[in-house]
Amino acid sequence: MDYIHYNPVKHGYVAQARDWPYSTFPRWVERGVYTEDWGVGNDVRDMNWE
Repeated sequence: MDYIHYNPVKHGYVAQARDWPYSTFPRWVERGVYTEDWGVGNDVRDMNWE
């Protein structure tokens, strides 16, 4: 799930996962799975996505 939500950020389409208009990310935030600011810090950028 992380890969799907971070992919638009990784490829430079948006600055944050919450900014991608076609994402289900807001639904997962509502359910408490992610925080709204998930994907903003270096902890996510440094993950191995391969």
